[in-house]
Amino acid sequence: MPRTFRLILAGLLLAGVPACSNAKRLNIGGATFVAPMMAEWSKDYGNQKGVQINYQQLGSSAGIDKMTDKILDFGCSEAPMNDKQLAAAKAAGGDVVHIPLVMGGVVPVYNLAGVEKPVRFSGEVLAEIFMGRIKRWSDPKLQALQEPGVTLPDKEILVVYRSDGSGTTYIWSDYLCKVSKEWADTVGKGTKLTLPPGVGVASPQSEGVTGAVSRSPGAITYVELIYALKNADKVQYGPVKNKEGEFVLADMQSVTAAARNSLDKIPDDLRYSLTDPPGKDSYPISGTNWAIVYANPPGGKAKMIVEFLNWVTHEGQGHCEALHYARLPAELVARVEKKLAEIK
Repeated sequence: MPRTFRLILAGLLLAGVPACSNAKRLNIGGATFVAPMMAEWSKDYGNQKGVQINYQQLGSSAGIDKMTDKILDFGCSEAPMNDKQLAAAKAAGGDVVHIPLVMGGVVPVYNLAGVEKPVRFSGEVLAEIFMGRIKRWSDPKLQALQEPGVTLPDKEILVVYRSDGSGTTYIWSDYLCKVSKEWADTVGKGTKLTLPPGVGVASPQSEGVTGAVSRSPGAITYVELIYALKNADKVQYGPVKNKEGEFVLADMQSVTAAARNSLDKIPDDLRYSLTDPPGKDSYPISGTNWAIVYANPPGGKAKMIVEFLNWVTHEGQGHCEALHYARLPAELVARVEKKLAEIK
């Protein structure tokens, strides 16, 4: 190495300037579910710590794949890795750790003019809509769920669903599997839906399905709550009947209740489901976004990853309320701290 270059490099290091452009940068990506939250975290953490967080909205499946292939420093997903994915990751880079980051509700979003009160849904009726069994808003099964005086129009239902591998789809299908045997037997649970022939139209990412519904009177889809609220002038969302028979609208309190009422069922590896939980105040289609990371991350970024995830699960939770996500319960944060200690 030429002497002049060595002197310049030494000066940069003494001044605290990274010699490599990636020295204070994390490349992460995956779920659109957490993207609004991640934008706030990235800005705040970057200002505080000088670490650039590059988040790519790829969908949960792509986030897991690119983490496994070591293209990303870690991936974000609302679908925990299954046993097959864990085995593939172990072969490629070793054990994997799941770190819960934030919780939210997946809501049925629709475009239905002339109905002033939110349309009520049940899991069984949602399953029939998305399987093409219920084809019109005036169907007696759907009408029977509504408040007295609410009459739904005799309009065709257009189903819109995610075309990309999506953690939001995973939460939605996980819930429907629990409340509809026919859904469980025919469609099943996963990050992609295979609906009966001729049912629905597919669109990529949360913004894509929300936009498709906003342009299509009579349409329905599923998105994380923040996307429904961001488009409240164009679409509506309704309450869903929970396990106790209560119609509950998604918000921070009802998602937190779902988490609180599920804590005793969370396993040591922190791969769990929040859908269809007990409790009158629980929103039934609740879920978690995880950071999924190798226990021994490549690239020498273990310390940087742990510091960021520790900040997100502690100080960073202060951003949840403004964006209508639910904080991690304190009891779960204590378990997250132990899990973070496994990343080295």
